[in-house]
Amino acid sequence: STLMGNRACVKMAAAAWATGFLNAALHTANTFSIPLCQGSTVDQFFCEIPQILKLSCSDSYLREVGLIVISLCLAFGCFIFIVLSYVQIFTAVLRIPSEQGQHKAFSMCLPHLAVVSLFISTAMFAYLKPPSLSFPSLDLVVTVLYSVVP
Repeated sequence: STLMGNRACVKMAAAAWATGFLNAALHTANTFSIPLCQGSTVDQFFCEIPQILKLSCSDSYLREVGLIVISLCLAFGCFIFIVLSYVQIFTAVLRIPSEQGQHKAFSMCLPHLAVVSLFISTAMFAYLKPPSLSFPSLDLVVTVLYSVVP
């Protein structure tokens, strides 16, 4: 409560929900507008945008690429916010006088940082890799790593 008040917490939560909803709504609307000519069977355990784009037969996939760029900009903004938050958290933790208190605080922060890093790195790989590197087994492993494991 000394580092962040209730009002700031509510604003950050609202911003996260709003950007997530906006991102999902844009991708959903665009996905439903893409004509599919290669069937409707997706080689994944859930419908994921890169897999759906493989089924598209028109140049409308360029709109989705544009939306992915917008998503990357949103994600980069979130990433910067997370990094700045962790800088403030680590600065506050290092001010704790007892070594035991520092250890307890770091033991709570580092697993979250590991999960965020896993999510961001595997999601970037899934969405930014060239189509020539697309193998069904690799796609499945990467998808599980960024959607199920975190």
